This record gives sequence, structure tokens and C-alpha cells, in this order.
Amino acid sequence: MNAASLPNDPAALRALVLAQQELLADRDSTIAGQEAAIADHQATITEYKATVAELNGSVEHLTVSVEQLTEQVRLLKAMYFARRSEQQATPSRNETQYSLFDEAEFVAEAPDAEAPGMESTPVAAHVRAKRGRRPIPAEYPREGIVHDIPETAKNCACGAALTRIGEVVSEKLDIIPQRIRVLRHIRPKYACRDCEGTEDDGPTVRVAPMPPQLIEQGIVTSGLLAYILVSKFCDGLPFYRQSRMFDRLGVDIARATMSSWALQAASACEPLIDRLHAALCAGNIINMDETPARPSTASSRRPRPTASTRMTIFFRSLTRCPKPPATRTSMRSCRGLCQRTRQLRSSRKRCSAKRQSFTRCS
Repeated sequence: MNAASLPNDPAALRALVLAQQELLADRDSTIAGQEAAIADHQATITEYKATVAELNGSVEHLTVSVEQLTEQVRLLKAMYFARRSEQQATPSRNETQYSLFDEAEFVAEAPDAEAPGMESTPVAAHVRAKRGRRPIPAEYPREGIVHDIPETAKNCACGAALTRIGEVVSEKLDIIPQRIRVLRHIRPKYACRDCEGTEDDGPTVRVAPMPPQLIEQGIVTSGLLAYILVSKFCDGLPFYRQSRMFDRLGVDIARATMSSWALQAASACEPLIDRLHAALCAGNIINMDETPARPSTASSRRPRPTASTRMTIFFRSLTRCPKPPATRTSMRSCRGLCQRTRQLRSSRKRCSAKRQSFTRCS
């Protein structure tokens, strides 16, 4: 609007001025509302900054607490597991962790990590692994079970027959429980009807000999014995629990019977243990570790307080020995690594003369 377009009538001009004043008043109210909104946003931003500063302070406090707890764990491990000469050793000033007793001096000498004005470096967020069910291994046998729709549902509403376009496969894991079977060793018997054994040509009745058995007079096979020993020493199932498991299957195998089988199997494995011991003695370095154990006597259920039994683990290192590693566990009623060392020295002298006949064992 320009001056030429203004009306000459004073009343019309007055009305136009009033309309412009109302328009300006509306604009002023709008501007005031926007300024109030801006002030609210600035207050919110200030509040968020204060919250972020508080959280940063909490993170720094928790970081210091974690460092102190880590140092406490290190000191406790040193007190319980380190050598006696190393239990009272304190870390040097150059180490990344400080001692709890010198914390004030160490922090005073360290550079101020909370000085204002320091620039922060953004750290990229970590990538979280997606959790999911692992697929069933492909080497397991598969058995297909088809669930098909009824024949009446294989026709479309238009009258045409439905065509198979694919299938939906869902795999479920199943297990077959222990199945007991009896192996009958049948050996035919032969005899001569003509002479009826009167001629001196050998035994009257001839029967094929039994194949070699690990336990000759027992009913256990090598597979059942291996299952019992693996359940005992690898899975931690005592003989009395295995006896209950066999009882549920309808087989009566007493705890004492399984103990006798285990002792006979240990006697049969002595040649393998000797070969393993020879492989241990063939190495340059043998690591040993002892663990005390309290055996139970046959006369009393309570262990004897004076009994001292040590379980010793022998391990031949792979880093300093070119041969494959070997491990052996021994449990005897003796005390001290010095006696073990003397035994290994004497065994190594005996093995040195026959080392050429031993093969590599892992």
C-alpha cells in the first residue's frame, strides 16, 4: 500500500489505521510467544548440560572405584597365591596401577585429569553381537516327518488343483536314551561220532576260543566299561549314581562291581601309562603341580585326619620342547615336590637307555 492508494475519507482512513494497529499487535504477541519458547528451550538445554556434567562426574567416580577394587583384587591375589618373598612387594611408580597405601601421593604426583578446558575425544559405539540360536551340526542324522494338509484342502476355490511350490522345514533336536543290548558269544562244539574220542588225536570236544576280553570273567564289554569310566572321571557321576541309573533301565550293576571293573581297567592300562611316562621323561622341561586330597578309608566313612595324599599333574611344555605335549596325573600318599623330582630323575635315567624304542606320544 502506498500514499496514492490511501482513501480521502477520514473515517475510512481511521478504520485502515486501526486494522494496521491490530495486525501489529498480533505480530508482537506472536514474537513474545516465540521468545518465551526460546527461553524455555534454553532452560532445557542448560538442564541437560547439568545432567551430562553430573553423569560425567559419576562415571569418573566409578572409574576410580573400579581401579581401587582392581588394586584390592591384585593385592589379595598376591597375598594368597604369590610366593612368600613376593607377597609384600609393592608396585613401582612407573606401573600403571598404584598401591592403595600410596594412593594420595600417587594421585598428587599424577597429571590432573579433571582440569577444565580439556578437549574430549568422541569414541565410536561398540558393535553388539546379535544373539541367536546356533544351527544344529550337519553331521547329525536327519529323519524327516512330513505334515501334509488333507487331500480335500488341496483344491482351490476356483476348482483347480493346488501345486506344491516349496516346503517349510523346522528342525528339532531329539536324543535316544541308553539302550541296553546283550552280545551272545556263540561257540559251536564239535565231536567225532565214529571214534567218540578213543583215538589219541587231541581233545574230544573242540570249541573255538573266546576272543581276548579286557575282563575275562565279567559280563562287561569294552564299550560299557568305557561308558562307565567316562561318566565317572569326565562327567563326575559317582558309581552309586550310575548304579541307580542302570537300575532304572532294569540292569543290576552294583557299586562294588563297577569299582572292581575300574581297578582291572587301570591294571590293563599300565603299559599305556608307562609309555606316557616315557614321553614325559623325553622332554627337556616338565611342569608339575600338586593338589592335596583327603582319601576315605575302607574301614571308616570319615577320612583320616593324618592321611596325606597328593594329586600331582605332570605336563611337558610345547614351547620349549619340539615333541608333542604330554600330560599325566598321579595320586599317591607322599608329600613334596622334591620326592617327585627324585622319582622323575631316576625314571629319566631308566628311560634314557630305551629312548630309541619309544615312539612319539601325545
